[in-house]
Amino acid sequence: MKPFLKIFLLVLAVIVAVKLLPVALVLAGVLAAVAVVVAAVGVSLTAGLLGAGLLLALVLSPVWLPIMALVGIVALCKKVTAKPAVA
Repeated sequence: MKPFLKIFLLVLAVIVAVKLLPVALVLAGVLAAVAVVVAAVGVSLTAGLLGAGLLLALVLSPVWLPIMALVGIVALCKKVTAKPAVA
């Protein structure tokens, strides 16, 4: 390829890039704003679900706390009375 053609194409590419720079910057700004909104919605949704799960655990604690205590006592009794495994 001739050097003149290479330089001409390079100058043409630079001119096109400079002309499209505002469009690219606007597009990048819009994408960044969308990413911030999606992140904010995701964080608030996660906090809401965590709060709802905590509320459910608090409401059901009169049921599951005695059950977990009973399961713990049964596991402790099994461990104490279990014979060691013979290798």
